Amino acid sequence: MRESILTIPITDIFEPEEGCPICRMRDMLEDRAVEYIMGSAMMEPDVRIETNKQGFCKTHFDKMLAQKNRLSLALMLQSHLMELDKSIFSKRSIFEGLNAKQKKVTAVNNDCFVCSKIEWGMSRLMQTVFDMYAQSKEFRDMFERQEFICVNHYDMLVSVSETELDKKYRKQFVTECERLVKKGLTGLIEDVSHYCNMYDYRNTGKDADWGNSRDSIERAIRFLTTR
Repeated sequence: MRESILTIPITDIFEPEEGCPICRMRDMLEDRAVEYIMGSAMMEPDVRIETNKQGFCKTHFDKMLAQKNRLSLALMLQSHLMELDKSIFSKRSIFEGLNAKQKKVTAVNNDCFVCSKIEWGMSRLMQTVFDMYAQSKEFRDMFERQEFICVNHYDMLVSVSETELDKKYRKQFVTECERLVKKGLTGLIEDVSHYCNMYDYRNTGKDADWGNSRDSIERAIRFLTTR
């Protein structure tokens, strides 16, 4: 399959063969979206209209805080809070039901500017992934060489492939996804079990061999949650 502006980002994501490739894809989109909103885009009127309306989830507020640009974040919070007050809590209407304001707040609580950008980007990149899988043996081989696929993205890949992947390759794709999630699961069971066993008094001492288990808790959580 010839490289193009669509396939190059996918190739770059799958080349490292470390961890879950779909997590890497999501992380790339997430980093770009956070950097975008914390940069000059923060002052663009069209973007501010969106952020004022949507707001951000806790995960992405934390990532924005980590950017160290507190003034940009404060300015976005200022206008978002004012929009929340203006459009919901200071608005009076005799036609509003008893729970109308609460329902509007629920909609805001379940929305996030960065999440929406990631979802938009993921849908387009995943379509390219399925196109490449159907058209390129080289990419199918690259997919098979991945370290593992996490539980959440295994679920997503198998589900979306039902409608987006050429039927000729779906069985092979699902089989590979199952192998890769099982591969990750088996390795984590070994590492987490080894970590637990290291607390047995018989395994203590200055020569205790923790192997790859010291960060197994964090890796297991990421495998189960993508985070």
